[in-house]
Amino acid sequence: MKALVLTGTKKMEIQDLATPEVKPNEVLVNTAYAGICGTDRALYAGLPGSADAVPPIVLGHENSGIVAAIGSDVTNVKVGDRVTVDPNIYCGQCEYCRTDRPELCDNLSAVGVTRDGGLAESFTAPSSVVYPIPDNVSLKAAATTEPISCAVHGMTLLNVKPYQKALVIGDGFMGQLFVQLLQAYGVHQVDFAGIVDEKLAFNKEKFGVVNTFNTTRDSIPADYDVVIEAVGLPQTQEQAVEATKKGAQVLMFGVGKPNQTFSMNTYEVYQKQLKIQGAFINPYAFEDGIALLSSGQLDVESLISHEVSLEQVEDVLNGKVAGVSKAVVKVND
Repeated sequence: MKALVLTGTKKMEIQDLATPEVKPNEVLVNTAYAGICGTDRALYAGLPGSADAVPPIVLGHENSGIVAAIGSDVTNVKVGDRVTVDPNIYCGQCEYCRTDRPELCDNLSAVGVTRDGGLAESFTAPSSVVYPIPDNVSLKAAATTEPISCAVHGMTLLNVKPYQKALVIGDGFMGQLFVQLLQAYGVHQVDFAGIVDEKLAFNKEKFGVVNTFNTTRDSIPADYDVVIEAVGLPQTQEQAVEATKKGAQVLMFGVGKPNQTFSMNTYEVYQKQLKIQGAFINPYAFEDGIALLSSGQLDVESLISHEVSLEQVEDVLNGKVAGVSKAVVKVND
């Protein structure tokens, strides 16, 4: 089978690999689409994702496809099913797994990170992380279930109410997802901040954003009950804290560099009684992600800017392809 293999830091090559064998508890998936995200860019550059990726490895942790074979113990899917795959596999034995915090698992493994993923014609995964998708969800949209589920996990860590006013900072794919997700969760006003005027205008026209701010030139009022930072840069993290009113919640969703810090007024955190929350991966969130896609509450295909081939992936990861908001790889027809 054809596969795109990460062979070293900023080095990838197309290789012909053997189709993986299916263990009794595993499913073999013929990949339809694989999404490319910031984690893939980090892994390509030699930085950690949810775990370390040790070359040679096939990346691709945002996947959809068709079940090609099942192991002898598999009962939840059958050959021919259209599926999406949660990449994260928990050990079930460590302190965090046994106290209902599996996302913090000490022995986390992941499809497309620690084991071969969807940037290949086929890959395997434990049946426990393979989810059938409804007929009204396209395989292209289903490949975004993993990032949706990460955003859903972030939402579950917040206490979101309809009366609240929310601000999303970051006009990339995840920020635009959060705009729709906050609305799906009933928040009555969602405002949006970013750096690309066209994206700000698009979200205002298509998804009903009330106010938009270009963070390179506009001031953001300290007026928000919920602020979601979906960039991961010190300046936007600082803006997120500064945009809060009393009693507000800040979700630090954007992924910064491992040694990155930002500054904030600690008296303001005290005086406003702020809650500042991180969010790591996506426990128990795939069913909700699929339901949001199936119900039509999330429109992800309008946010996908590029559809590329395996041969074009490295150009996306190294920045040679301009204007990428969200790219998906079409692996098999």
